[in-house]
Amino acid sequence: MTDNGPPRRSIRSFVLRAGRITPAQERALTEAWPRYGIDPPVSGPQDSLPATLDLAAAFGRRAPVVVEIGFGNGENLLALAAADPARDFLGIEVHRAGVGHLLLRAEEAGLGNLRVMRHDAVEVFERHVAPDSLDAVLVLFPDPWHKKRHHKRRLVQPGFVALLASRLRIGGRLQLATDWEPYARQMLEVLSAEPSLRNLATAADTPGDAATEPGFVPRPAWRALTRFERRGHRLGHGVWDLSFERVAAPAGRPISPEA
Repeated sequence: MTDNGPPRRSIRSFVLRAGRITPAQERALTEAWPRYGIDPPVSGPQDSLPATLDLAAAFGRRAPVVVEIGFGNGENLLALAAADPARDFLGIEVHRAGVGHLLLRAEEAGLGNLRVMRHDAVEVFERHVAPDSLDAVLVLFPDPWHKKRHHKRRLVQPGFVALLASRLRIGGRLQLATDWEPYARQMLEVLSAEPSLRNLATAADTPGDAATEPGFVPRPAWRALTRFERRGHRLGHGVWDLSFERVAAPAGRPISPEA
């Protein structure tokens, strides 16, 4: 698994932790990676631009592609790929244990429409994902970075949302969820301000989970209830879901994850 490219930005939305990894997950990281893993493509020495992912080559076919950013241990992504063989699913995660867990389960299920990248999602979208190429992007329960001084680390920022929107095809979906209400409100504000996105929540929506005000949608039926979310329900935590559709090209302003 390579790590190439220009110098990385200083502010990240994640912290790498040395979590526990089982021998089976460690084995999957080595043995299942050739089948399911995608390394960031490397440009040639004469090419000043980063190389773009060839998703059709990676999956061995041309099909709609859904990307999940920060998939945790992959419960939702695995369920989606198993239930929808007509679409291809790419998961991006930085934590080894979660990647190993998903690789192990994908190998057991024999899934052919699932691929994984162990890399910073911001860098992947900036350098390697072509514009207008994705059917959907999922950002489910990103780290809320509760303390105010850490809010700059939150993944959902105007620049990154503009970047995600530019990688969606017209009609493509951006789906988000969080169990932290202040972050949910920030997400709604940021996404609503992006001119190339349209909120799919309607006045007819029945509030679902913690979606008790306009702008949020009920929990989509496709979104698996993860162990993390089930625990939150037991503790009385709310959950806020958002669903936005790309309707126009970005409005000519610079697309930067630091915006």
